[in-house]
Amino acid sequence: MIEWVHPGLLFIFGAFLITLLKGRARQAFLLLVPVLAIFAVASMSPGDYGNVTFTGRDLVFGHVDKLSIVFAWVFTIMSLIGMVYAFHVKEPGEHVAAFLYVGGSLGVVFAGDYFTLFMFWESMAFSSAYLVFARNRPRSVRAGYRYLLVHVTGGVFLMAGIVLNYLHTGSFVFGAVDPDSTGYYLIMTGFILNAAVPPLNAWLTDAYPEATVTGAVFMCAFTTKTAVYVLVRGFPGAEILIWLGVFMALYGVVYAVMENDARRLLAYHIVSQVGYMVAGVGIGTELALNGSTSHAFSHIIYKALLFMGAGAVIYMTGRSKLTELGGIYRTMPVTVCLYMIGAFAISAFPLFSGFVSKSMVIAAASGDNLATATLLLTMASSGTFLHTGLKLPYYMFFGKDSGLRPKEPPLNMLIAMGMAAFLCIAIGVYPAPLYDLLPYAVDFEPYTSAHVTVSLGILMFTLLGFVWFLKDLDPENTISLDTDWFYRKGAKAFMWLARGPVASYEAVVAELANTVVLRSLFATARRGLWADINIVDAIVNGVASTIMGWGSTLRKMQTGTLTHYAVAMAAGIVISILVFSLRAM
Repeated sequence: MIEWVHPGLLFIFGAFLITLLKGRARQAFLLLVPVLAIFAVASMSPGDYGNVTFTGRDLVFGHVDKLSIVFAWVFTIMSLIGMVYAFHVKEPGEHVAAFLYVGGSLGVVFAGDYFTLFMFWESMAFSSAYLVFARNRPRSVRAGYRYLLVHVTGGVFLMAGIVLNYLHTGSFVFGAVDPDSTGYYLIMTGFILNAAVPPLNAWLTDAYPEATVTGAVFMCAFTTKTAVYVLVRGFPGAEILIWLGVFMALYGVVYAVMENDARRLLAYHIVSQVGYMVAGVGIGTELALNGSTSHAFSHIIYKALLFMGAGAVIYMTGRSKLTELGGIYRTMPVTVCLYMIGAFAISAFPLFSGFVSKSMVIAAASGDNLATATLLLTMASSGTFLHTGLKLPYYMFFGKDSGLRPKEPPLNMLIAMGMAAFLCIAIGVYPAPLYDLLPYAVDFEPYTSAHVTVSLGILMFTLLGFVWFLKDLDPENTISLDTDWFYRKGAKAFMWLARGPVASYEAVVAELANTVVLRSLFATARRGLWADINIVDAIVNGVASTIMGWGSTLRKMQTGTLTHYAVAMAAGIVISILVFSLRAM
């Protein structure tokens, strides 16, 4: 009898079988694996499983406790919803990448050591990048490369932190990180990059809108929430996360004001909503950690619903800019209704899932006497309703008639949206099953008269402000500059430096080595050590011939190439001085 089945391995091994199946068999398999994974999670009991020894180190592939189980529940449920939404996709590559992505996320959730965590962490980056590349547009390809660049860089930080933490503790066990460890902030940096904490956030809003319609649904659910999981596990009570989270909540809302692309606007609200979770981790109380966990659970479902709604519009119209949409509510009424359920959930309306989870984080901040954080998080909640609940649906579905008359999306897409919408309402109406899954006992009642009244008051005044300033909120066909500008421009500067001055410098050094140094060494080897005094003559002759050759080459070069050589030689001199200075210290 098998003691424990790793749900992530079901997806990883299943990914390799997808290409062998076709037609109905493949579609049935795409649904079967998530269902089996859900049953695997349902049958789990706490403990350590899958223990192996590798290079003398104990690795744990299955650390099961209440925290890992609640994230496994939502990840497997979301995998089923996502597969139903992508049921019509015939390209097997997207399904393979999605399976590997989900499997990697579940691998992180159950990782009991840093080695296992890092292995699955990196697999998530590469498998999810394919969902961007798969759209097969020049913009998507470029965004996919930038996405990989950022995540590989984050992986380097994480690995460096893991090594330093091991040297400090002598253990690879993954748990709360010792603040005195030299790897503390490096590990945190690797984690918060995946959580999209500004200024390390632009990869998300750059890549998610460029992914395939179905791929973006998976991406919005797993990467940032996996990061929330590892932060809850590794950095509870880290005070810096409180203010990073508050900043995130406001940052995403402010940038959403300026966005014209529907999915990019939703992506900025991922940044904002994850901010609540990060702040809860920083507060570190049981209520706050429960709030971060429950809000991650709710967020995965309602954010997927919002991306599915926007994706349905893109799939049926081919357009994603709000300035090019409008008036399509007449022919897509079901999509409108399902999208609005997600909008009410993210806006924390009573009787919807966001109300029973987001309020836990705000209550934890208030209970910990963090008045400023409480106020700013409440303000961000109002901004979420303004843009995701009002602005985006108004201009995407209603507003000025664009003349488009698209039909409803395929039935499988509507069914997936219906599944997510049902959960958004079910959790909001009856949160007890979710609260029972949380890592700590829940002593919190969301439906108090004061809480409901205050929340509705804020939301209604936000609605009034939207109506009052409607003309000022009209989207504009512009591009918002975010922190990705630095690595977009920086990458171009780096490539110019690599292809120009550095390449030219390397050519000069190689030519010098081949024509002077190697000739001298060969001459010495042939004549014997007694002829060492003749080396000087060989060097002088070699240098003279080389200079003469360079002279004729330089006369033929263009001004730009000459500049490369000048910069290269200057850089070489500076580097040489620094090297000799360090050696002399």
